[in-house]
Amino acid sequence: MTNYDLQKAQEHFQARVAFTTGVHELEVLTQQAQGDFVVVDVRYPSDYAKGHVPGAINLPKGKWQNPKGLRKDATHYLYCYTQTCHLAAEAALELTRQGYKVIEVEGGFDGWQNNGYRSESLSQAA
Repeated sequence: MTNYDLQKAQEHFQARVAFTTGVHELEVLTQQAQGDFVVVDVRYPSDYAKGHVPGAINLPKGKWQNPKGLRKDATHYLYCYTQTCHLAAEAALELTRQGYKVIEVEGGFDGWQNNGYRSESLSQAA
């Protein structure tokens, strides 16, 4: 690779570490239940109803302009479908514009399930 810019690379990876996390780290966070955080599922309500990270709230596209269930004093962990899904990143852009602190969970719900982590459905949560 020619013209590799070490400074830009460091900035990129520093931002990535600061504003993203993985499903394993989210699982540890939810197990410890320590800290002021909200887990946010940005998938379609029908998919959320079938299964989601325990305790997650559903905030699909179309609800980001006037979000319910978020708090300005909490960190919000956003996930969507897969590693390549951009819904969580799109939601993060909109929510940070409104002053919410967000972290994107890489891997999405597929990554969560593929690691065998516990999930709940609306019928279980009710």
